[in-house]
Amino acid sequence: MAERAALASLAVALLVLGLKGLAYLLTGSLALLSDALESTVNVAAALLALLAIRFARRPPDATHPFGHTKAEYFSAVLEGVLVVLAALLIAREALPRLLHPTPLGDLGPGLGLALLASGLNGLLAYGLLREGRRLRSPALTADGYHVLSDVLTSLGVLLGVGLAGLTRFWALDPLLALLVAGNILLLGLRLVRQSVGGLMDEGLSPEEVARIRAVIARELGGKALEVHDLRTRKAGHRAFLEFHLVVPGTMPVAEAHRLCDRLERALEEAFPGLAVTIHVEPESERKA
Repeated sequence: MAERAALASLAVALLVLGLKGLAYLLTGSLALLSDALESTVNVAAALLALLAIRFARRPPDATHPFGHTKAEYFSAVLEGVLVVLAALLIAREALPRLLHPTPLGDLGPGLGLALLASGLNGLLAYGLLREGRRLRSPALTADGYHVLSDVLTSLGVLLGVGLAGLTRFWALDPLLALLVAGNILLLGLRLVRQSVGGLMDEGLSPEEVARIRAVIARELGGKALEVHDLRTRKAGHRAFLEFHLVVPGTMPVAEAHRLCDRLERALEEAFPGLAVTIHVEPESERKA
């Protein structure tokens, strides 16, 4: 499912790039060119996401016993870097034009094509974010936020270029391009930060940890004395949980084993894809 979504993203990104490129050729608008340049990043990002998802879905092997899920974070980091580079390229093109504004060509057909491209991107962003959250795929989610940002900036560009055409204030065109560049730069930096957090074994959110503790408390039903040293981490679409479970010293090993099995099943049902490791300890290890 994640791979199909990435393929759809690549196909739409190529179509949108063609539409925006044609819109620039028809109008000569630097703002529309900046929008098209961002779409080249969308194409590269969609291709990276597709390759990363394919690699991340490989099963564990002798050299990667925990799987290959972190490959998606590399894709998201590279996408963030590409976004930052696109912002710098746009700024380089816009600054000279800001000092020497240039009249634009016929805006009607070009703006129509750009509006069609934005509509396609909007549908794509909605689908990517929905599938990224459902599948817990950092690559798809990063791609979705990137495309969503592209939609918002494109709408701003369309409005601004239209105003420039109506008012003949041509400096508005490169000024809009610089604003788009600033927005793209912030997006790229955010993507890099989020992806680096995953590579650094960032834990689950406080809300998710609270849900985990609630499931554990419900399933234990007073049969264990304590849970401590609970730790979590994320790796692509998977998450990992480990904790120490203190049980009465008189509890038989078989009963402790059944208790752990019940906990693991309940946690995996509540959090699909969660890998659970429980370390059972006797009453003497109690910390509270």
